[in-house]
Amino acid sequence: MENNLQVSLYKISQECLPGLSIECVILGYENQQLKTLVFKSRDELSWSLPGGFIKKEEDVDEAADRIVEERTGLKSLYLKQFHVFGAKNKSYAQMAKYPGQLDSWMEKLGLAENQELKDWFSKRLVTIGFYALVEIGDQHPVADPIFESCEWISVEELPYLLLGQNETVKKALEHIRIQLHYQPISQALLPKKFTMSELQKLYEILLGKTLVRSNFQRKMLGLDFFIRNEKKKTGSANKAPFLYSFDQKKYQDALQQGIGLRL
Repeated sequence: MENNLQVSLYKISQECLPGLSIECVILGYENQQLKTLVFKSRDELSWSLPGGFIKKEEDVDEAADRIVEERTGLKSLYLKQFHVFGAKNKSYAQMAKYPGQLDSWMEKLGLAENQELKDWFSKRLVTIGFYALVEIGDQHPVADPIFESCEWISVEELPYLLLGQNETVKKALEHIRIQLHYQPISQALLPKKFTMSELQKLYEILLGKTLVRSNFQRKMLGLDFFIRNEKKKTGSANKAPFLYSFDQKKYQDALQQGIGLRL
């Protein structure tokens, strides 16, 4: 594994732009929890988002698609750029879990004497953040062999992520919260049929606040892109909530034209 990682590091330093990277926040909704996909490293049980460097002969969007596929095995995700992180002190040397971690890491790989490679990974990092919203049950990520594993973890219970990536997740959520006022919620986060209560719970998690049930339902149904279906099967037919789904044409029109929503 270490020999493979050595080869991989050399290849990265030759093929990629120094100091320009991508981090991807892949979000899904499961068991009333908003979760993101994170990776456990083989050394010291550190955690990180899927990410990597941009190749010299590669568009930024192409790099994001490639990095997600290489790290997770997932293809054809709808990735959206949301922020550029350019703090002057962000680098592998300065933003690792503890001072000197880069030196320790390079030493373990037998690369401690390779000053050129160490310098390459010590450069200041400018990172482009992308996010994707997915239905967790439809995705089957497989961790890149350089990692021990990958897991879906609630955004409220994330461990420490290397390189300040907890801030990356926070920024992605802030971006999505703003977008909820202008575009309908992503279908990828919901089952094909759902109750208004389930929809409200998801909005509350994304917005980080409690919503008034009557006001929420009135505003949602006023958007006119929901179809009311049969009632959800429960023990009491007269109290069972209706199931809803998206009218696909009206939903796509709303994505294109935008909505004005205050919650």
